[in-house]
Amino acid sequence: MAKHEHVRVAVIGSGFGGLGAAVRLRREGITDFVVLERADSVGGTWRDNSYPGCACDVPSHLYSFSFAPNPDWPRTFSGQRHIRAYLEHVTDTFGLRPHLRLNHEVVRMAWNEDELRWDIETSRGGFSADVVVSATGPLSDPKIPDVPGLDGFTGKVFHSARWDHDYDLRGKRVAMIGTGASAIQIVPAIQPEVAKLTLFQRTPPWVMPRMDRAISGPERWLHRALPATATLRRGILWGIRELQVGAFTKHPGELGLVEKLAKANIARAIKDPELRARLTPSYRIGCKRILLSNTYYPALAQPNVDVVGGGLQEVRGNVVVGSDGSETEVDAIIFGTGFHVTDMPVADLVHGADGRSLAEHWKGGVQSLRGATVDGFPNWMTIIGPNTGLGNSSMILMIESQLNYMADYLRQLDVLGGRAALAARPSAVHAWNRKVQNRMERTVWKAGGCDSWYLDANGRNTTLWPGTTGEFRRETRQVDLSEYEVVRAARPVKATARPARKKEAAQ
Repeated sequence: MAKHEHVRVAVIGSGFGGLGAAVRLRREGITDFVVLERADSVGGTWRDNSYPGCACDVPSHLYSFSFAPNPDWPRTFSGQRHIRAYLEHVTDTFGLRPHLRLNHEVVRMAWNEDELRWDIETSRGGFSADVVVSATGPLSDPKIPDVPGLDGFTGKVFHSARWDHDYDLRGKRVAMIGTGASAIQIVPAIQPEVAKLTLFQRTPPWVMPRMDRAISGPERWLHRALPATATLRRGILWGIRELQVGAFTKHPGELGLVEKLAKANIARAIKDPELRARLTPSYRIGCKRILLSNTYYPALAQPNVDVVGGGLQEVRGNVVVGSDGSETEVDAIIFGTGFHVTDMPVADLVHGADGRSLAEHWKGGVQSLRGATVDGFPNWMTIIGPNTGLGNSSMILMIESQLNYMADYLRQLDVLGGRAALAARPSAVHAWNRKVQNRMERTVWKAGGCDSWYLDANGRNTTLWPGTTGEFRRETRQVDLSEYEVVRAARPVKATARPARKKEAAQ
């Protein structure tokens, strides 16, 4: 008989969101939980993305948990190796290992109406949980475009998030597809060693200088000896970004000066006027995420690099064909084409109170209540849910706000007592999303003139939060029970009567 384990809370994923949820559960006195992770170690996107040059574009002292400061960050912007090590350290420091269920890929989650619980099937047995916290993250499932002829390519093909470290790029002819955050780190890292690098660019990004440096030994000593100094450093970094938000969310017209600085950054490295024109965006800066690099443009100026405007059109044998008609024979194709963000694959696995999957429920567009809960899916919540992303600051700030909401949600269930669940009211979900989308209209992400990965198929920005992190923290400080219905297991009137679900208005 397959094993079955019942827990109060099942957390899905062990990146920043999942580990943060696990720490918060323990700090709330809840130890009856598991963290289901499909891989063989923790780390989420910082485990999966190990490509050359991989690093964070948010300062390390801000891109870490407030409850787990790290005085020993080696650089102002740390690399993937150090961030992953930090997450392993958090796992050990807060005693999370006993709760981890590694190599447990979730294949289905279904709401059990009679038992008021979630039944969870994994690759290594079944679980059930009173509450599910989904922390699978938006950057977990790579997206490779459907390119005609790709199946016939006999060279090496991989995505930046599934880097093949056994494949030696030295002396190879390489096609890099995409010019997003991953590509601008990969290109300078591999350009010196490849024979030829052909970069396929659909839309040029805005790239600003990266103010990175090594953090000195005395600075690290000070942060260890006086932790308040690290807290102050974090606060300053946070405050600067909070002050910048207004230009992105309310006054995109004020970003003209920043664009001039970005154009000067291009001009410094790119002397060829034709290439410079090809690399200069035509949309307002900030509409897509502003990227940070001191080495991207200098790499593109090297003689072994070609930039193809318009993107990849097809593959003919071992020849990649650009939409401009150019043809280049290559040995390897690397896709830096992002992730399934607005069509999260986990949504296909979750089946709610009416039996429909979350993907079906979201067919008209992804939406939730306060980025956390979804109508029709009682006691199921997300960390990094719809409209909780950021275009200019640290996602860890948003994650910690969502952990506050999760903690209060569980407290409210305790107060209700007995077998109970909270179900988001459809009216509350719609009201919240009207508010978010109305605010979104005047932001640079909606009005900046670009087509970004923030937007879904209908052109709605279901990814970003259109305000400050401080505002979001206030909105998620506690659960407003008027936005929920209380669901209880019904008691049959007669022994032969089929139980019917009963809903109470939350008081």
